[in-house]
Amino acid sequence: MKFDKKHIRNFSIIAHIDHGKSTLADRILEKTGAVEKRELQPQLLDDMNVERERGITVKLNAVNVTYKADDGDTYLFNVIDTPGHVDFTYEVSRSLRACEGALLLVDATQGVQAQTLANGYLAVDNGLTLLPVINKIDLPSGDIERCQLELIDTLSLDPEKCALVSAKTGQGIKELLEKIITELPPPEGDENKPLKALIFDSKFDSYRGVIIQIRVFDGILKVGDYIKLLSNGVTYQVTELGIRTPKETKVDSLSAGEVGYLCASIKNIKDVQVGDTITLKDEMISPIQGFRKATPMVYAGFYPSDNKDYENLHNALDKLALNDSSLVYEPETSVALGSGFRCGFLGLLHMEVIQERLEGEYDLDILATAPSVVYEVTYSDNTKAFISNPADFPKDRAKIKSTKEPFADVEIMLPKEYVGNVMTLCQNKRGVFNVMDYIDETRVVLKYEMPLAEIVFDFFDRLKSVSQGYASLDYKIKENKESDVERMDILLNGEAVDALTMVIYRPTAYRRAKAIVNKLKDVIPRQQFEIPVQAAFNSRIIARADIKAVRKDVLAKCYGGDISRKKKLLEKQKKGKKRMKEFGKVQVPQEAFIAVLTVDENDA
Repeated sequence: MKFDKKHIRNFSIIAHIDHGKSTLADRILEKTGAVEKRELQPQLLDDMNVERERGITVKLNAVNVTYKADDGDTYLFNVIDTPGHVDFTYEVSRSLRACEGALLLVDATQGVQAQTLANGYLAVDNGLTLLPVINKIDLPSGDIERCQLELIDTLSLDPEKCALVSAKTGQGIKELLEKIITELPPPEGDENKPLKALIFDSKFDSYRGVIIQIRVFDGILKVGDYIKLLSNGVTYQVTELGIRTPKETKVDSLSAGEVGYLCASIKNIKDVQVGDTITLKDEMISPIQGFRKATPMVYAGFYPSDNKDYENLHNALDKLALNDSSLVYEPETSVALGSGFRCGFLGLLHMEVIQERLEGEYDLDILATAPSVVYEVTYSDNTKAFISNPADFPKDRAKIKSTKEPFADVEIMLPKEYVGNVMTLCQNKRGVFNVMDYIDETRVVLKYEMPLAEIVFDFFDRLKSVSQGYASLDYKIKENKESDVERMDILLNGEAVDALTMVIYRPTAYRRAKAIVNKLKDVIPRQQFEIPVQAAFNSRIIARADIKAVRKDVLAKCYGGDISRKKKLLEKQKKGKKRMKEFGKVQVPQEAFIAVLTVDENDA
């Protein structure tokens, strides 16, 4: 069934984490009859295992539903469910490029949070019409009036246009669907113009090749057409077009204003880039202004636990990068871990999700090293280098003229009773206080400037801990600033383990080194010889802890007898342990890399 553009609405659901986006998408699917009740399950659009296990949305998910309105007309809704976590803001920006409107969801019990504002501003910057939706109105602790006032104060949104819903019970969903028709604009575009379509997502299928999610802005795309990808000029013939309802449903064509998917037997994964423009083979058009490419903020090494899996890991990363355009990677070699890849991520949660997907979807066993940000090093001869791997950071401080690291503007929303705890945390993380604004009598916004390295590791977890879960965080990367950081090596049995090397802030080096060696002492398995764990900073050992040897009772079989026999056995054991210590290699378990991340300097 083909729809006139005035009967199409393309919109995203955006909100802070855990405000009910996926549950609202479930109710829309249910109310429009897209999914039968027997097939409905919670968070239906969260179809990846990692999303279901963690209870969060990681990937945007687009679905087409039809709705018969009160005016008697049938409308096509192209709905895109998006993530809420700050690490996945790039997924939100992708979905917004394919839409004219956005449902800005607010939890009635929590009000406007940091990511509510960030995603709201993102939508406004993209020229989208916002429809505010207050969710969880069925909860006794919900305060609708407060939420409406906060929406006026923060985003200048009309409270009269607010839709009040309970995504859990279905209350207000019918009224919301009617508001979508009246408040959100239909798509523009001309079917008679040359084809112009935007790639906003893609994934790999073993049988059909690359499946591309597109939004058509102008023209008509039909099965059998020869298409051209503007970024590289490669051409393919369209073998399949379709929409998701949420089941894949084949169609003969996609017209201006519509959202759908296409297959063209694309086997070369690197040909497809998210943000690229598609047109017909012989057309000459200017590309759509796509979204800016996501810049990785955190780098870590991914190594297969068995080196035979190196090629499998390479193929898996290729396929994941197609589905996740913010993932970057390049081969690297570690003395301790063998061949692997240096991978770039948007944050620590993003890194954990990628590791879980590699292990769950591709049956790989991954060793991940401690993450690091990108440092800008100026050498004594005024040459510059950007270093993402701490093992490449210069050991000799005399060769370095200056070092810069990325800083970020941090906004934290929280109840006023936790302000003291959060300010202490920020100062411990090298934060520089900027301003404190009161949203209302009970809630404040704290603004800090902070090194990215301090944010991406464990700041989010500590923030939730000191605020009992009430604080919400948003940050934006600024420029690189000069910083007093230096390389620290970890030595096991006298040998530096390059995969445990890190760059740390000089004034806290001793405390951090002590905490790290104590933590590693507890997680590295004991051997039959004693292992010293040392931290070396600027070519000096600044902390040490010893992993005691496993004691074997070599005298167990000596029942009585001459004492010289026992001495001989003990002497033999002593020599054996010395040889083992000289030649013994220490296996570094995954827990050691995690320990480096979760170390608390106060434990030192």
